[in-house]
Amino acid sequence: MALYRREECGRPPSPDYRVFFKNVAGHYISPFHDIPLKVKSEKENGIPTKKARSDEYENLFNMVVEVPRWSNAKMEIATEEPLNPIKQDVKGDQLRYVPNIFPHKGYIWNYGALPQTWEDPHEKDKNTNCCGDNDPIDVCEIGSKVLSCGDVIQVKILGILALIDEDETDWKLIAINANDPEAEKFHDIDDVKRYKPGYLEATLSWLRFYKVPDGKAENKFAFNGEFKNKAFALEVIKSTHECWKALLMKKCDGGAINCTNVQVCGSPFHCTPEEARSLVESWLVRLQEHSVVPQLPDCQKVRCLAISDAVKHTEKETPSYSTTSR
Repeated sequence: MALYRREECGRPPSPDYRVFFKNVAGHYISPFHDIPLKVKSEKENGIPTKKARSDEYENLFNMVVEVPRWSNAKMEIATEEPLNPIKQDVKGDQLRYVPNIFPHKGYIWNYGALPQTWEDPHEKDKNTNCCGDNDPIDVCEIGSKVLSCGDVIQVKILGILALIDEDETDWKLIAINANDPEAEKFHDIDDVKRYKPGYLEATLSWLRFYKVPDGKAENKFAFNGEFKNKAFALEVIKSTHECWKALLMKKCDGGAINCTNVQVCGSPFHCTPEEARSLVESWLVRLQEHSVVPQLPDCQKVRCLAISDAVKHTEKETPSYSTTSR
């Protein structure tokens, strides 16, 4: 049984389209804050499984897939919205799409992020001397399967690239789906060079040029564009996880980041499953009030109408849990 499932609201492509997340109990959760960074130990009759006993288990992380390979819509975790659903990025009043960088179509990997990580925009990275980009750390998943927006998969970390985007550090992890048929061959960044020749070069080129068609300059990289190995990558992940913990415990300035969570004990931004459900239902009612209900599936239209009156009376009492409102 899958530990997480997605719930789509609205129809893509639309500024109002969202992908919310639920846990196995059916409660709404934040993919940014509530999905664990590390994959939990698997046990059978109290005894760790073969996978859990192996050294590779220490290198298994959860990844939230935002953008499927070969697609162009710039989907991302909405870090400033309650429960952080996935949405399509908007610039001005236009939905954002990445251009095709010859000879490729859209993103050349399954693209997403590691939950419970955060690149602090107020803290200079000791490796790049630039502050973070205010997002969870990005992942380029290089397996053979085209995944779906909202998938939560287990990945093996292989290496990392330091992109410098408008003077901000924007780390790009290189990883492979742990369930990929070829995953057992990949242990470190050199294995990518060996078994997928040209992939890292294509990755560097894509990331360098993908903003140029929009009139922007080429992106730059720390370490002259050198991909660092797994050990280096794991240290970066550890650092961004510590930044995230400080964020969730209100020990640093998170700005507009919304830290609402259901499962982080001790966090001042913690809410109950009932409060989380109210947040989602309030959002659905706002869709109705802005005349976008026709873009919702029929089941969601009915749900909007059914809860509309109740939520309108309680909406002002619903907590927002953003770092700026506390």
